[in-house]
Amino acid sequence: MNRRQFLASSSVAAAALALPGCATATRSTPRSRVIGPNDTIRVAVVGFNGRGKDHIAGFLRLPGVKIVALCDVDRKVLDAEAKKFADRGEPVATYTDVRKLLEQDDIDCISTATPNHWHALLSVWACQAGKDVYVEKPVSHNAWEGRQIVKAARKYGRIVQTGTQSRSNPGLREAVDWIHAGNLGQVTLARGLCYKPRQSIGRVSGPTQVPEHIDYDLWCGPAPLSPLMREKLHYDWHWQFVTGNGDLGNQGIHQMDIARWVLRENTLSPTVFSIGGRFAYEDDGNTPNSQYVFHQYRRAPLIFEVRGLPKSREFQNNTWGKNMPDYKGAQVGVVIDCEGGHVSIPTYDSAIAYDRQGKEIRRWKQGADHYANFIAAVRSRKSSDLTADIEEGHLSSALCHTGNVSYLLGEKLRPEAIRERLRDNPAAAETFERLADHLIANGVDLAATPAIYGAHLNMDTRTERFTNSRQGNILLTREYRKGFEVPSRV
Repeated sequence: MNRRQFLASSSVAAAALALPGCATATRSTPRSRVIGPNDTIRVAVVGFNGRGKDHIAGFLRLPGVKIVALCDVDRKVLDAEAKKFADRGEPVATYTDVRKLLEQDDIDCISTATPNHWHALLSVWACQAGKDVYVEKPVSHNAWEGRQIVKAARKYGRIVQTGTQSRSNPGLREAVDWIHAGNLGQVTLARGLCYKPRQSIGRVSGPTQVPEHIDYDLWCGPAPLSPLMREKLHYDWHWQFVTGNGDLGNQGIHQMDIARWVLRENTLSPTVFSIGGRFAYEDDGNTPNSQYVFHQYRRAPLIFEVRGLPKSREFQNNTWGKNMPDYKGAQVGVVIDCEGGHVSIPTYDSAIAYDRQGKEIRRWKQGADHYANFIAAVRSRKSSDLTADIEEGHLSSALCHTGNVSYLLGEKLRPEAIRERLRDNPAAAETFERLADHLIANGVDLAATPAIYGAHLNMDTRTERFTNSRQGNILLTREYRKGFEVPSRV
């Protein structure tokens, strides 16, 4: 599915939002038990071909916590992980269909690292079934469904944690507090960075056969049940909009969250636009590998940059991953510009402050256990004890989604036309020039292969809908497959 086809297929979603009273009934009456201070908390992990393995390891190391069930649509993945538990003398229940798992009363919490398009539906269903939820980032596949998780969590009194673990780390929390205290003056710009190597995922000439050990119908879930049009089912779903959100919503949500945290902004941005494209190779992906998003907030702009190509064309080989560019010492991180200097945040748990002359003046580094924070809140029944409550996750995820909406509604423009449009926005213009230089170094001629200049979208931050784009509002949600609809009334 290319960008134009994605836009066309999304238009039917408008009807569902426009129909009054359109809703999916709740799945069941919540069934949950009162957890005492000495009770064992029973956890089920859903989806663990990648990040979910860390969920398993994280909960296994916590006292008073027991993993009692595993669920994955890939039978090989499921059986291999279940065997590890059996070999330790700790057998677990196994499921391929999460709906069956959610019917079980002896499960307190669901921890999930499924593909993005499943996050919201699974979280809402779990809340309705009386389960607490640890949901990986981004918490949603689109902005609308993220807000639905927040509503479900509040309605059913569930504890829902977002997998943005930086929020739990004392080193970063202290650095953010130090910035907020004005030690470098006012923040003038928050810049998130995802400079991460992303090579071609290949190109197929026809549908790829899905292995028999994978329940592809369940894998698709809320997404269309369409033939698999890429070489690999797993992981490369990130680079197709129908199931993923590109690196903006994959890795970038972490740094987007930190940047918004520093800015102390608790709504979506009033204005957003994006510039970028998928350059240097042609494959089955349709998300940008080179992009930046500009969010205009009241206090200061938030700019987010994605670069999947190496420093230059000569490194487009087996040294790609070791030769990525950086910005002020960060590759996958955040740089906060202030009146009196800047703070570089190069990892999830560390930060370094510099004065205006570039001299280091302070350093922080200390990590913590994000899973333990979730379990502590499950015991206290206070969502305020969470360091990354679902609403924080929704807002930061939605900033990625609105940036991609701008991109999807954009037009290809030659570099001189883009420069003309950015002439009154120095920060955006400077970011474009660095992006253009990086693409030139990778052999990309923007005159021959123009970048997409995204639509400028204005947001009503109260309703979380655009005020100047009907098509933009259509892309804030999606058409759901029957039986896998995220409820409009939770």
